[in-house]
Amino acid sequence: MRTPILTALVLAASASCTATPDANAWKPVAGSLTTRWANSVDPAHPLPEYPRPQMARETWMNLNGTWEFAEARADEAPPIGLPLSGRILVPFPVESALSGVGRRVERAWYRRTFSVPEAWSAQRVLLQFGAVDWEARVFVNGRELALHRGGYDPFSVDITDALARAASQELVVGVFDPSDGGDQPRGKQVRDPKSIWYTPTTGIWQTVWLEPVSNVHVESLRLDPDPRTQSLEIGVDAAHLTPEIHVEAEILSAGAVVARGKGSSAASLRIGIPDPHLWSPSDPFLYDLEVRLVRGAVIEDRVRSSFGMRTIEVGQDEHGVNRLLLNGAPLFEMGVLDQGFWPDGIYTAPTDEALRSDIELVKRLGFNMIRKHVKVEPDRWYDWCDRLGVLVWQDMPSGFREDSGGKRVELGPAARTQFREELARLIATHRNHPSIVLWVVFNEGWGQHQTADLVQFVKGLDRKRLVSNASGWTDANCGDVVDVHVYPGPGAPARESARAAVLGEFGGLGLGVPEHTWRAESWGYRGVADAEELTNGYVNLLRRVHELREGSGLCAAVYTQLTDVETECNGLVTYDRAVVKLDAARARDANEGRIAALEVVVPTSQENGIPWRYRFDAPAAGWEAAEFDDSSWNEGPAGFGSRGTPGAVVRTEWTTPDIWLRRRFTLDADPDPTLALLLHHDEDAEIYLNGVLAAKAGGYVSGYEPTTIARAAKSALVRGTNVVAIHCKQTSGGQYVDVGIVRERR
Repeated sequence: MRTPILTALVLAASASCTATPDANAWKPVAGSLTTRWANSVDPAHPLPEYPRPQMARETWMNLNGTWEFAEARADEAPPIGLPLSGRILVPFPVESALSGVGRRVERAWYRRTFSVPEAWSAQRVLLQFGAVDWEARVFVNGRELALHRGGYDPFSVDITDALARAASQELVVGVFDPSDGGDQPRGKQVRDPKSIWYTPTTGIWQTVWLEPVSNVHVESLRLDPDPRTQSLEIGVDAAHLTPEIHVEAEILSAGAVVARGKGSSAASLRIGIPDPHLWSPSDPFLYDLEVRLVRGAVIEDRVRSSFGMRTIEVGQDEHGVNRLLLNGAPLFEMGVLDQGFWPDGIYTAPTDEALRSDIELVKRLGFNMIRKHVKVEPDRWYDWCDRLGVLVWQDMPSGFREDSGGKRVELGPAARTQFREELARLIATHRNHPSIVLWVVFNEGWGQHQTADLVQFVKGLDRKRLVSNASGWTDANCGDVVDVHVYPGPGAPARESARAAVLGEFGGLGLGVPEHTWRAESWGYRGVADAEELTNGYVNLLRRVHELREGSGLCAAVYTQLTDVETECNGLVTYDRAVVKLDAARARDANEGRIAALEVVVPTSQENGIPWRYRFDAPAAGWEAAEFDDSSWNEGPAGFGSRGTPGAVVRTEWTTPDIWLRRRFTLDADPDPTLALLLHHDEDAEIYLNGVLAAKAGGYVSGYEPTTIARAAKSALVRGTNVVAIHCKQTSGGQYVDVGIVRERR
């Protein structure tokens, strides 16, 4: 991979300007699960990389490091000129081990001093925050300069007029984060972490830095590449523009200028790019860009960026099926859910290398897409996706609150306004990344409101990307995709005339790895016993995904999930990123569609009714054993269920809450290691082979799906006569059960 010229320039500047913190006053909280990068955290220079590759300047000062810290009370006066007794390592959130605090704090003060280089004396000085969760009050030398609300977006404060003549300047930041006590966007953060809800992030959690700028300077860039017109449209928002200020831009490829443009600062600038090199996951080519604000012969400001030429849209394939088209061609987006939590840093990765490593793992496992789930990452994360070649579905972090009875409270007008403002900032600050191809406005109805209006709002802000109105559960029949969640699944929504069908979440196969878990207890949507069972289960799920791709018009699928998060062990890798739990080569083959077909070993009753022994009342103990006498049980042809159950082939009616089934079958050869159940169940089912539990299947499915056989049950099979026994339980709606055995075709 080429080293970006931009990164090399900025890192050199950072090294010469970084303020020196009191590194000896910090130590991480002991006893927490950590990643291998935790030992690489330099308390004098944590996260030293320039944090904003999409609009980078050469001269800057990193303020990360050890700051003074203290808990605060509501309405407390800021500690101006008052040293604080505690210490915290910025930019790690208060609750994290790497912060050195490691406990829940709702309100807090941060304090530090810094010096402004003499060379900056004729310039404006901007104080930049990558993100502070959720409210930040900023004081410089006792003057309150900013109040920012929003836990995921960067903000800038011009501190020039507050700077003192003295060498030392005082910076105080007051933070407040109600977590799930408020209804602001917060994603999965809660004060009482459990299940799918995790430790909150309070305070500064992305890099803080200073930049000197001219009075006339770029405040934001809008980059709209268009391969069809072979051009790049550049919009510049700048401070203190006058008619004599012009915008100049150069587009570079591999260090060589390929196009130039110049125009009025009051209008967008369009530059032609001859024979543009397109960006894609298989070829993540980026152009470098320099934008200058020029007054005569004087360069007032200069920023560097990058962009990729690509299109994303919904269109029909040769069979008239709606597909997701990248650069005009159908691309099946095989994605993984990524929640962006770290055991040592919570919301903040220990190092930039750690941030990059997750994306490299995604590529190694054969995914071409990440769904960034109800969290926003630092800008460098998206830059790595741009450079490494991964598509991104970006969720807007959810905002909602529950009353004392656990019922979700409808968002009021102020909360809705806050959500819209933070949504707009998310798009404005991330829309230049070619990796981002889809915005997800809501997840599973969490805080959902005014859905159609917000979809149009997003489309008005960004015409170059697709929009999902809601991922899972509460589709409002708008946007570019219809998205369902099916666990473990997979499944597909019905085809539509205008939107593409996607599977926003499925999978959730759970495996806790001892010594690599957050706590002793762990869980998954469907537990597996070991790496082999996880791998086989994953391959079986992906086999069905590709069948849905071909037969049902499925356009994308998102597996839950990349990493474990706290007690949720659905990850393909452990929370500390130390163990990839499944066979990476087989997972890559499965993700990319290289999966062996299945052949029948023991048939189901889809085509012909196979006789089973059955009963509706509880049998005697040991009913699942091979030697159990079932001669007094009823006998009838499968499948068993109620008519009208989706995907069911009912030959014997079953309408009671429970059914117990037994059947003898013959294996003509030694058991194959690739054997799997072919199971249809509605609802919960337990399947035994020769008395050994082979699988537990919760919930229901609407078709016959391959299901992994536990290793112990597979070992219990013999050449010759065997017994399969089932208990299935139904609570409401349809009901059905049938099973056969398949193996991979040699």
